[in-house]
Amino acid sequence: MTTFLRSPHYGLAIHTASSDLGLAISNFAGDCRCQTWALGREVSNYLHLYLQRFIQPQTWTDLALIAVAKGPGGFTGTRLGVVTARTLAQQLNLPLFAISTLAAVAWSESGEDSAATNIAVQMAAQRGEVHGAMYQINREPEQIGITALLPDAVMGLEQWQQILANWDRPYRLVEAEGGLGKTAAAILELAYLDWQAGKRPHWSEALPFYGQSPV
Repeated sequence: MTTFLRSPHYGLAIHTASSDLGLAISNFAGDCRCQTWALGREVSNYLHLYLQRFIQPQTWTDLALIAVAKGPGGFTGTRLGVVTARTLAQQLNLPLFAISTLAAVAWSESGEDSAATNIAVQMAAQRGEVHGAMYQINREPEQIGITALLPDAVMGLEQWQQILANWDRPYRLVEAEGGLGKTAAAILELAYLDWQAGKRPHWSEALPFYGQSPV
């Protein structure tokens, strides 16, 4: 578990960009939990019910920040998560951190003792294309964080493979498939890193990233 400075309040993360729902809550001081549900297309029917149940015994007033997976991912699911998070942040007057789905995968896969590790994340897109990104992970106590060396983009598989073939630094390739709801905890950790850095993004700044048109 990544060590953070103590916070008196909780953070909540919502992940609906894949076929499963992922929720995470933490006070970044030892009280944390994460849960996923394989809901498929039923996410829109059950999100609010599961969210209300999951947050207990905490209440909405215990929250200090909200984080959400902004995509890339499924069009409907990604939009649902971002809209729900924006509504909560607006009503509760809380900062909202929109975190890349691929960044969360990279952070989850980097391990606890990695320093300056480059992770390429590949995820299938529509029409035979892929979502691709390259992230540098650093977990050194004084430098902990994630940097996008190649920001999230959608491209043909050959183009992506060419980029990887020409990459001049060691990296590890991770193929993001199903079950990404489990990265809700990583989404919350990345949001809290930004929180510690003094960032307080307004809810209106959180926008879904689809990478490509759904049609």
